[in-house]
Amino acid sequence: MIMLWLLACTETKENTCVDVGDGPTVAFVEQTEKWGLDGINAVGTRVSAVDFDGDGWTDLFIRKDGSSDDFAGDARSSWLLRNNEGNGFVDVTESSGIRTPRNGGKGRPGQVVAFGDVDNDGDLDVYTGYNADGSRDETSELMINNGDGTFSIGDESNEFRNSSAAKPAGAAFVDYNLDGKLDLWLGQANATQDLLFWGYGDGTFVDVTRGVNLQTRAWSGNALDDINNGGGHTVSWSAAACDLNNDGYPDLLSASYGRAPNHLWEGAADGMFINRSVSSGYAFDENQDWSDNESARCWCTLNPSDTGCDGVPEPEKIRCEQDDDAFRWNHSTDREPYRLGGNSGATICADINNDGWNDLLTTEIVHWDVGLNSDSSSILINNQTQEVSFTRPDLEEVGITRTHDIVDWNDGDITGTIFDFDNDGRKDLYIGSTDYPGTRGLLYHQQDDGTFVEVGLEQGLLHNRSHGVAVADFDRDGDLDIVIGHSSGRCDDDCPESFHARIYENQWEAKRNFVQIALIGGSGSNKSAVGARVEVTHDGVTQMQEVGGGYGHYGAQNDLVLHFGVDASCELDVKVTWPNAARTEQTFTVEAGARYTIHQDEGLQE
Repeated sequence: MIMLWLLACTETKENTCVDVGDGPTVAFVEQTEKWGLDGINAVGTRVSAVDFDGDGWTDLFIRKDGSSDDFAGDARSSWLLRNNEGNGFVDVTESSGIRTPRNGGKGRPGQVVAFGDVDNDGDLDVYTGYNADGSRDETSELMINNGDGTFSIGDESNEFRNSSAAKPAGAAFVDYNLDGKLDLWLGQANATQDLLFWGYGDGTFVDVTRGVNLQTRAWSGNALDDINNGGGHTVSWSAAACDLNNDGYPDLLSASYGRAPNHLWEGAADGMFINRSVSSGYAFDENQDWSDNESARCWCTLNPSDTGCDGVPEPEKIRCEQDDDAFRWNHSTDREPYRLGGNSGATICADINNDGWNDLLTTEIVHWDVGLNSDSSSILINNQTQEVSFTRPDLEEVGITRTHDIVDWNDGDITGTIFDFDNDGRKDLYIGSTDYPGTRGLLYHQQDDGTFVEVGLEQGLLHNRSHGVAVADFDRDGDLDIVIGHSSGRCDDDCPESFHARIYENQWEAKRNFVQIALIGGSGSNKSAVGARVEVTHDGVTQMQEVGGGYGHYGAQNDLVLHFGVDASCELDVKVTWPNAARTEQTFTVEAGARYTIHQDEGLQE
């Protein structure tokens, strides 16, 4: 049996493999009014795109901050929006019960979000993380999907509700030991221990962090070597999980703010993890020359006999005096490797270069005065080694560059995503830059030689203060649309009049071919197929994607339906590797121009 979900229609019909023609004049058109987002006024900086009600149309969950929600006026903080079969979004936040509080009242707080089928009953449940400050009785919660578009609050015994998990900044569902039940990986802010919770498969979770060798240590002045080697806590701003060495077992990532090392934990068949943060090249880049930092130059100008100051030039653009404490430099610690990395917002896993291995994109905040040692938003290309390692290509050579019109510039790169916007079979990059004057979203198109070119604003994707992003084929016409949130931080004259999220419809439609794959896990796998690997081969090219369980700054998620652009190809070979202990493989031949649902135990379904 073949289950054929034809896009932009509900009845079954022939696949639509198109004759490839010229691309559209404009790649994206803002259709916020058409979809009703301006009327709903979903003011958000966190965006997730999943089909929470299982009707085949991708919905949205937009959040503003961690405050409680009274579902009215300016006090709103979250919006669960049901996709009305491509005819706009409908606000179902209150009626769905997704914000049901445990202790009475109206809407429960929580902005960190990840979706996954934790009880394997065929619908998506949701973790909602709350950065508890002690002023409310509420905590992080698991909301169980009832299968009818509503949610019920989860078990009160869940250990991610306790004080040790009170500072979540990122969440990802993952089956780390391939037992067919989803687990939960949480990045923790404020230099505390990142946490892994093992799922029982019934909606309850227990903390296994220390038992699987994920433990890090508190920072202290006499433990610099430990911190430099990635042994100290992160100041996590996001979490992610994906298989980076093709051994079938997920690896865990925690991207760190505050120029602290990012963490990478390599998973293994025994369920234990190895810290590869520094050795992989993920913790920070190799540039540890601090002498072009304007504040460091100022310090050395005032204290020329201090260690390392010999030969450091005077600052070029700031003035410093002996009693001036405005410059930012601690000479005893800021020369350490752990302080010469980046301010990481998010890490995104994807096979960027179609070699069958997951690479990484990191987004970074960079300030003009810090110097070149501060990590910029970068691609990390997988070296295809069993001990995970990466190469960072030169940004100029790969084409991920930008110009700045002012001296005191800031790159506010916090969010991002990777997707093939023009269906040419090569993955493109979107980096959301926010919170500073002059920042905007940046879309980079991958060329056939693997380099990138920024897509011009005339292609329709001008979005200042881009903060929060999700992609999906919301209108089911065969290309990926994009929803982007707004920041209101440090507003200047480039901020929008309204901070509601905006949707940009992709105009490629029938210009190039595509295939979409929806997976349902079966024997030994989690039902939402998180961690499954799909390879699509056409005309000698093989693309690979994994089904994700959430990633990014305070929770981001793209549709679990995998979208592959296949250019002019019509017949495609599809290989699925399921996320169970046996790593079950299945292969199919399909036609382009359709969405297929593959059930692990029943194959292609109709």
